[in-house]
Amino acid sequence: MTTFLRDTATVFSREVRPALRNPVALVFEMGQPLLFLFLFGALLDGAVGSSWQWFVPGILVMMCLTGPMSSGYTLLVELIGGSMERLMVTPLSRTAMLVGRALKALVLLLVQAVLIIVMAIPLGFELHAAGVLAGLAQLVVFGVGLGAFSFVLALRSAPSGTLFYVVSQSILFPLLLLSGVLLPLESAPAWLRAIGQVNPVTYIVDAQRALFAGDLADPSVLYGTASACLIALAGLALGVKAMRKGLIRG
Repeated sequence: MTTFLRDTATVFSREVRPALRNPVALVFEMGQPLLFLFLFGALLDGAVGSSWQWFVPGILVMMCLTGPMSSGYTLLVELIGGSMERLMVTPLSRTAMLVGRALKALVLLLVQAVLIIVMAIPLGFELHAAGVLAGLAQLVVFGVGLGAFSFVLALRSAPSGTLFYVVSQSILFPLLLLSGVLLPLESAPAWLRAIGQVNPVTYIVDAQRALFAGDLADPSVLYGTASACLIALAGLALGVKAMRKGLIRG
Protein backbone atom coordinates (compact mmCIF):
# COMPACT_ATOMS: atom_id res chain seq x y z
CA MET A 1 0.00 0.00 0.00
CA THR A 2 2.87 2.38 0.83
CA THR A 3 4.41 1.75 -2.59
CA PHE A 4 1.08 2.33 -4.30
CA LEU A 5 0.54 5.63 -2.47
CA ARG A 6 4.07 6.76 -3.28
CA ASP A 7 3.63 5.88 -6.95
CA THR A 8 0.25 7.64 -7.03
CA ALA A 9 1.78 10.76 -5.49
CA THR A 10 4.61 10.64 -8.03
CA VAL A 11 2.24 10.43 -10.99
CA PHE A 12 -0.06 13.09 -9.53
CA SER A 13 2.87 15.46 -9.00
CA ARG A 14 4.08 14.84 -12.55
CA GLU A 15 0.64 15.58 -13.97
CA VAL A 16 -0.35 18.59 -11.87
CA ARG A 17 2.96 20.46 -12.09
CA PRO A 18 2.34 21.88 -15.61
CA ALA A 19 -1.11 23.13 -14.52
CA LEU A 20 0.39 24.92 -11.50
CA ARG A 21 2.92 26.60 -13.75
CA ASN A 22 0.11 27.96 -15.93
CA PRO A 23 -2.87 28.83 -13.67
CA VAL A 24 -4.25 31.25 -16.28
CA ALA A 25 -5.15 28.23 -18.43
CA LEU A 26 -7.50 27.03 -15.69
CA VAL A 27 -9.42 30.30 -15.86
CA PHE A 28 -9.71 30.08 -19.64
CA GLU A 29 -11.02 26.52 -19.34
CA MET A 30 -13.89 27.96 -17.30
CA GLY A 31 -14.90 30.30 -20.13
CA GLN A 32 -17.79 28.21 -21.40
CA PRO A 33 -19.23 27.32 -17.94
CA LEU A 34 -19.06 30.97 -16.91
CA LEU A 35 -20.76 32.04 -20.13
CA PHE A 36 -23.59 29.59 -19.47
CA LEU A 37 -23.79 30.66 -15.83
CA PHE A 38 -24.09 34.40 -16.40
CA LEU A 39 -26.04 34.44 -19.67
CA PHE A 40 -28.08 31.24 -19.93
CA GLY A 41 -28.77 31.16 -16.19
CA ALA A 42 -30.16 34.69 -16.29
CA LEU A 43 -32.52 33.71 -19.13
CA LEU A 44 -33.93 30.91 -16.96
CA ASP A 45 -34.62 33.25 -14.04
CA GLY A 46 -38.12 32.40 -12.85
CA ALA A 47 -38.70 29.84 -15.62
CA VAL A 48 -37.72 26.83 -13.51
CA GLY A 49 -38.49 28.03 -10.00
CA SER A 50 -35.30 28.99 -8.20
CA SER A 51 -33.22 29.10 -11.36
CA TRP A 52 -29.80 29.35 -9.70
CA GLN A 53 -30.45 26.35 -7.42
CA TRP A 54 -31.53 24.46 -10.53
CA PHE A 55 -28.88 25.67 -12.96
CA VAL A 56 -25.64 25.73 -10.92
CA PRO A 57 -25.65 21.95 -10.30
CA GLY A 58 -26.26 21.45 -14.02
CA ILE A 59 -23.23 23.59 -14.84
CA LEU A 60 -21.08 21.53 -12.46
CA VAL A 61 -22.19 18.27 -14.08
CA MET A 62 -21.39 19.78 -17.47
CA MET A 63 -17.89 20.67 -16.22
CA CYS A 64 -17.49 17.14 -14.86
CA LEU A 65 -18.36 15.71 -18.27
CA THR A 66 -16.13 18.01 -20.31
CA GLY A 67 -13.18 17.93 -17.85
CA PRO A 68 -12.51 14.29 -16.90
CA MET A 69 -13.88 13.07 -20.24
CA SER A 70 -11.18 15.06 -22.04
CA SER A 71 -8.44 14.19 -19.54
CA GLY A 72 -7.37 11.28 -21.72
CA TYR A 73 -6.11 13.82 -24.25
CA THR A 74 -2.88 14.36 -22.32
CA LEU A 75 -2.34 10.62 -22.19
CA LEU A 76 -2.96 10.40 -25.93
CA VAL A 77 -0.36 13.11 -26.56
CA GLU A 78 2.18 11.15 -24.51
CA LEU A 79 1.33 7.94 -26.35
CA ILE A 80 1.82 9.61 -29.72
CA GLY A 81 5.01 11.37 -28.62
CA GLY A 82 6.50 8.24 -27.07
CA SER A 83 6.94 9.54 -23.51
CA MET A 84 4.31 7.14 -22.19
CA GLU A 85 6.33 4.17 -23.46
CA ARG A 86 9.26 5.33 -21.33
CA LEU A 87 6.96 5.62 -18.33
CA MET A 88 5.59 2.12 -18.92
CA VAL A 89 9.03 0.52 -18.49
CA THR A 90 9.45 2.07 -15.02
CA PRO A 91 8.49 0.07 -11.89
CA LEU A 92 5.57 2.44 -11.23
CA SER A 93 2.29 0.69 -10.46
CA ARG A 94 -0.05 0.67 -13.47
CA THR A 95 -3.00 1.30 -11.15
CA ALA A 96 -1.15 4.26 -9.62
CA MET A 97 -0.61 5.68 -13.11
CA LEU A 98 -4.37 5.67 -13.62
CA VAL A 99 -5.30 6.96 -10.16
CA GLY A 100 -2.65 9.70 -10.17
CA ARG A 101 -3.86 11.02 -13.51
CA ALA A 102 -7.49 10.86 -12.38
CA LEU A 103 -6.68 12.73 -9.17
CA LYS A 104 -5.14 15.57 -11.16
CA ALA A 105 -8.32 15.97 -13.24
CA LEU A 106 -10.49 15.83 -10.13
CA VAL A 107 -8.47 18.40 -8.17
CA LEU A 108 -8.77 20.83 -11.07
CA LEU A 109 -12.49 20.08 -11.31
CA LEU A 110 -13.03 20.79 -7.60
CA VAL A 111 -11.12 24.07 -7.78
CA GLN A 112 -13.21 25.21 -10.73
CA ALA A 113 -16.44 24.01 -9.09
CA VAL A 114 -15.74 26.01 -5.93
CA LEU A 115 -15.08 29.12 -8.04
CA ILE A 116 -18.37 28.64 -9.91
CA ILE A 117 -20.29 28.28 -6.64
CA VAL A 118 -18.66 31.38 -5.13
CA MET A 119 -19.48 33.42 -8.25
CA ALA A 120 -23.09 32.19 -8.22
CA ILE A 121 -23.82 33.28 -4.64
CA PRO A 122 -24.14 37.01 -5.47
CA LEU A 123 -26.49 36.07 -8.33
CA GLY A 124 -28.95 34.47 -5.92
CA PHE A 125 -27.61 30.96 -5.35
CA GLU A 126 -28.41 29.81 -1.81
CA LEU A 127 -25.58 27.85 -0.22
CA HIS A 128 -26.53 24.66 1.66
CA ALA A 129 -23.14 23.56 2.96
CA ALA A 130 -23.95 19.90 3.69
CA GLY A 131 -25.70 19.44 0.35
CA VAL A 132 -22.91 21.15 -1.58
CA LEU A 133 -20.23 18.98 0.06
CA ALA A 134 -22.24 15.83 -0.65
CA GLY A 135 -22.82 16.98 -4.23
CA LEU A 136 -19.13 17.62 -4.82
CA ALA A 137 -18.26 14.20 -3.36
CA GLN A 138 -20.71 12.60 -5.79
CA LEU A 139 -19.15 14.51 -8.68
CA VAL A 140 -15.70 13.26 -7.64
CA VAL A 141 -16.92 9.65 -7.81
CA PHE A 142 -18.56 10.33 -11.17
CA GLY A 143 -15.42 12.07 -12.45
CA VAL A 144 -13.21 9.12 -11.49
CA GLY A 145 -15.24 6.85 -13.76
CA LEU A 146 -15.33 9.33 -16.63
CA GLY A 147 -11.60 9.95 -16.41
CA ALA A 148 -10.88 6.22 -16.41
CA PHE A 149 -13.07 5.70 -19.49
CA SER A 150 -11.24 8.58 -21.16
CA PHE A 151 -7.87 6.95 -20.48
CA VAL A 152 -9.06 3.64 -21.91
CA LEU A 153 -10.26 5.44 -25.03
CA ALA A 154 -6.90 7.20 -25.38
CA LEU A 155 -5.02 3.92 -25.08
CA ARG A 156 -7.23 2.32 -27.70
CA SER A 157 -6.90 5.32 -30.03
CA ALA A 158 -3.10 5.54 -30.26
CA PRO A 159 -1.23 6.25 -32.39
CA SER A 160 -3.62 8.15 -34.70
CA GLY A 161 -5.96 9.52 -32.02
CA THR A 162 -8.90 9.63 -34.42
CA LEU A 163 -11.01 7.23 -32.39
CA PHE A 164 -10.59 9.36 -29.26
CA TYR A 165 -11.93 12.53 -30.90
CA VAL A 166 -14.78 10.81 -32.73
CA VAL A 167 -16.06 8.83 -29.78
CA SER A 168 -15.61 11.50 -27.09
CA GLN A 169 -17.38 14.18 -29.13
CA SER A 170 -20.17 11.90 -30.34
CA ILE A 171 -20.92 10.77 -26.76
CA LEU A 172 -20.43 14.03 -24.87
CA PHE A 173 -23.18 16.18 -26.38
CA PRO A 174 -25.95 13.54 -26.35
CA LEU A 175 -25.16 12.84 -22.69
CA LEU A 176 -25.44 16.56 -21.94
CA LEU A 177 -28.56 17.30 -23.95
CA LEU A 178 -30.43 14.18 -22.81
CA SER A 179 -29.75 14.69 -19.10
CA GLY A 180 -31.59 17.96 -18.57
CA VAL A 181 -28.45 19.91 -17.73
CA LEU A 182 -29.51 23.04 -19.63
CA LEU A 183 -33.28 22.64 -20.00
CA PRO A 184 -35.80 20.60 -18.00
CA LEU A 185 -36.76 17.31 -19.62
CA GLU A 186 -40.25 17.55 -18.14
CA SER A 187 -41.30 19.80 -21.02
CA ALA A 188 -39.72 17.56 -23.69
CA PRO A 189 -41.68 15.16 -25.94
CA ALA A 190 -42.43 11.73 -24.48
CA TRP A 191 -39.88 9.96 -26.70
CA LEU A 192 -37.15 12.35 -25.58
CA ARG A 193 -38.04 11.85 -21.92
CA ALA A 194 -37.89 8.09 -22.45
CA ILE A 195 -34.35 8.34 -23.83
CA GLY A 196 -33.40 10.56 -20.92
CA GLN A 197 -34.54 7.87 -18.48
CA VAL A 198 -31.87 5.47 -19.75
CA ASN A 199 -29.16 8.12 -19.59
CA PRO A 200 -27.18 7.57 -16.34
CA VAL A 201 -26.19 11.24 -16.26
CA THR A 202 -29.87 12.18 -15.85
CA TYR A 203 -29.94 10.57 -12.40
CA ILE A 204 -26.75 12.34 -11.37
CA VAL A 205 -28.15 15.70 -12.52
CA ASP A 206 -31.36 15.12 -10.53
CA ALA A 207 -29.35 14.10 -7.46
CA GLN A 208 -27.13 17.16 -7.72
CA ARG A 209 -30.13 19.48 -7.84
CA ALA A 210 -31.65 17.83 -4.79
CA LEU A 211 -28.38 18.02 -2.86
CA PHE A 212 -27.66 21.63 -3.78
CA ALA A 213 -31.18 22.51 -2.63
CA GLY A 214 -30.36 20.95 0.74
CA ASP A 215 -32.70 17.97 0.29
CA LEU A 216 -30.33 15.13 1.20
CA ALA A 217 -33.20 12.68 1.77
CA ASP A 218 -34.66 12.99 -1.72
CA PRO A 219 -34.87 9.55 -3.47
CA SER A 220 -33.01 10.98 -6.48
CA VAL A 221 -29.88 11.25 -4.31
CA LEU A 222 -29.81 7.47 -3.90
CA TYR A 223 -30.31 6.85 -7.63
CA GLY A 224 -27.69 9.42 -8.58
CA THR A 225 -25.14 8.04 -6.12
CA ALA A 226 -25.72 4.50 -7.39
CA SER A 227 -25.28 5.69 -10.98
CA ALA A 228 -22.04 7.55 -10.13
CA CYS A 229 -20.64 4.52 -8.26
CA LEU A 230 -21.46 2.11 -11.08
CA ILE A 231 -19.77 4.41 -13.62
CA ALA A 232 -16.72 4.74 -11.36
CA LEU A 233 -16.42 0.99 -10.78
CA ALA A 234 -16.81 0.15 -14.46
CA GLY A 235 -14.35 2.85 -15.53
CA LEU A 236 -11.73 1.84 -12.97
CA ALA A 237 -12.02 -1.85 -13.84
CA LEU A 238 -11.50 -1.18 -17.54
CA GLY A 239 -8.89 1.52 -16.93
CA VAL A 240 -6.71 -0.55 -14.60
CA LYS A 241 -6.89 -3.52 -16.97
CA ALA A 242 -5.85 -1.33 -19.92
CA MET A 243 -2.99 0.35 -18.02
CA ARG A 244 -1.64 -2.98 -16.77
CA LYS A 245 -1.59 -4.40 -20.25
CA GLY A 246 -0.07 -1.19 -21.65
CA LEU A 247 -2.52 -1.13 -24.54
CA ILE A 248 -0.76 0.87 -27.23
CA ARG A 249 -2.23 -0.04 -30.54
CA GLY A 250 -0.58 0.78 -33.78
